[in-house]
Amino acid sequence: MKPRHKRLALIVGGVAVLGVAVALLMSAFKQNLVFFYTPTQILAGDAPRNRSFRMGGMVEQGSVQRQADGVTVAFTVSDRVRQIRVQYRGILPDLFREGKGVVAQGKLGEGMLFVADEVLAKHDENYMPPEAAYALKQAEAAKQGKDK
Repeated sequence: MKPRHKRLALIVGGVAVLGVAVALLMSAFKQNLVFFYTPTQILAGDAPRNRSFRMGGMVEQGSVQRQADGVTVAFTVSDRVRQIRVQYRGILPDLFREGKGVVAQGKLGEGMLFVADEVLAKHDENYMPPEAAYALKQAEAAKQGKDK
């Protein structure tokens, strides 16, 4: 094989290896990508049915119900327009409270019940995840537009 052909084969091989690496990286990135939805978007059918995603809003007052097993908790999350029931099995964060912001990650189950794998609560009085704050503002604006 001539030196020119060896160089060409090396370049083609390098490009092929780089292409495979990029394809694997993009595949892993797509599988780990988690989107954020509000209760209004979920009930409108915008959220995936068979894939994990994040849902956020405010925990409704008086909605937290603890099961007899001591680790299963059900509560309602609202974006001030629509509500979704959430079920979580595990220890809730110390800052989890009714009337406070929350982001839950999980999947949509039977009957529009959100089955959470993870629940995140805000860490101080002034913090709310930016996407949750934006979604709440959008929902409030939509609600005011309907009331007129």
